[in-house]
Amino acid sequence: MTRLHGTKDFWLGGLRAESAAFAAAVAQAPADAPVPSCPGWTIADLVQHLGGCYERTVWLIERNSVERPDPDHTASEAPAGEAALAWWQMRCDTLLSTLDATDPEAPAWNWAPQSKRAVFWHRRMALETAVHRWDAQMALAASEPIEAKLAADGISEVLDTWLPAGRRQTGERPHGVVQLFAADTDQEWLVRLRGEGVALLDTDTILDTDEPPARVQAEGTASDLLLALYGRVGFDVLVVSGDPTLLTALRTG
Repeated sequence: MTRLHGTKDFWLGGLRAESAAFAAAVAQAPADAPVPSCPGWTIADLVQHLGGCYERTVWLIERNSVERPDPDHTASEAPAGEAALAWWQMRCDTLLSTLDATDPEAPAWNWAPQSKRAVFWHRRMALETAVHRWDAQMALAASEPIEAKLAADGISEVLDTWLPAGRRQTGERPHGVVQLFAADTDQEWLVRLRGEGVALLDTDTILDTDEPPARVQAEGTASDLLLALYGRVGFDVLVVSGDPTLLTALRTG
């Protein structure tokens, strides 16, 4: 297994590209256009959500603290109409300049059971933007895949961050082993489901005789795998063998 180990520059590059594509999609869509992949949301809701994420991230980084914020940040309201995109763009520009100037090792609170460092937010904002760029393009029926290396890192983030933080969409807590394979990046992930617990197995150190037999295998592009984990597309876009019900326990977002 050769999972990516991202860098600040990698995530900033992804954020720049995905935010530009998001802005281009929003500029073409009416504010009240429904977003099929986010039931009940419109383009205006998507702009508000993502702009609010950017605003809160900058606030968390500027706090320079690993302590959980109390009270938490409340995002400002985007104006109506065409001014909403300018509101979003201002927050995007501020986020990019803040992340660019921030040492990845600087202290910054995050909600995951891992080191409280700013690098969490470099990664999180790149991937948040990528998924919501796809959502915005879905409103135009013109969605493009998430770039393969960024999508592969997003799969790792689901498994090493979202699921250990308890952020599963389903209440089901099965036991079993899931194998995911991204054909376009030649990367594999093995996940052991232990009811409430989730373990991402390091297949580089597992001896051949110890490798756990996967009870379900799912193969596809990195983008399709990531979008399936986020519930944006069905698992039927993947090649699945074994018990498909185990896959639903990996859904997050």
